[in-house]
Amino acid sequence: MDYPHEPVLVREVLEYLEPHRQGVYVDGTVGSAGHSLEIGKSLAGQSRLICLDRDRAAIGFSEKRLAFMGDRASIVKASYADLDRVLETMAIDGVDGVLLDLGMSSFQLDHSGRGFSFGGDEPLDMRMDQDQELSADRIVNTFSQKDLAEILWKYGEEKRSRAIAGSIVRARMKGDIRTSSQLAELIKSVYPPSYRYKAKHPAVRSFQALRIAVNSELQNIELFLRKIPSLIKNGGRLVVISYHSLEDRMIKRAMNGWEKPCTCPPDLPRCACGKVPLFRALSRGGVKPGEKEIDENPRARSAILRAAERI
Repeated sequence: MDYPHEPVLVREVLEYLEPHRQGVYVDGTVGSAGHSLEIGKSLAGQSRLICLDRDRAAIGFSEKRLAFMGDRASIVKASYADLDRVLETMAIDGVDGVLLDLGMSSFQLDHSGRGFSFGGDEPLDMRMDQDQELSADRIVNTFSQKDLAEILWKYGEEKRSRAIAGSIVRARMKGDIRTSSQLAELIKSVYPPSYRYKAKHPAVRSFQALRIAVNSELQNIELFLRKIPSLIKNGGRLVVISYHSLEDRMIKRAMNGWEKPCTCPPDLPRCACGKVPLFRALSRGGVKPGEKEIDENPRARSAILRAAERI
């Protein structure tokens, strides 16, 4: 079955990743292989592409789309946070380029049936990796009101987090909340009627928060950012596309730290710690989609790309 997915910032990804150079490249979030397909077409000679994803369905779909690459493409069920282990298993010392697209693919949003989107009537699952135990259903129906509010605020920056958490706890006393549409309507009821005229659905932030909590997304980003400097070869590049401020702040802070890692007091006449920059930024201020791309693919609106080169 064909699930069309329009990858975001494709031209910019190819420009910054430079897959036309000979080497080993990684797509840490292959999804439905939108970016990997274009990277694969651009690879030079016998260059290799390693694709990771936690979603079994995405893995199967990507294998079909990338079949034209033969054994030059390796598709592995794993988190990008475990890239070091994957490379060790493959006896690869370092890679020449890594891409992370931290957004949800259209495949996952529209066809997974796991309640990622509040637009349908699907089970409250939200697991990228269906082999894990924690699901959105478990969080919504068993976590305390305090913990629910903390998740909604911490991961969704939801201003009405306490009111929504309270509404969830009261509602589940009458019976478990099982579907995405149930939860979306419950969240909507917390907002005043005037909010219905807003462009953004009231449940957007809460669904984002639950998805992040279920899949430990911010923890995985933090772990990846700690590991990646030692996994990229000199001259290699890292390209990351994020979609909300929590992710982008983490990426920006890490890249700034890699570029200026010296921790000496500013009043010292010269550096005493001996540290040198690990990376140089390739995208000052981040790169965002143009109006044409946003018109053609509205889901690209919040995307921001940051890139850095190992030096």
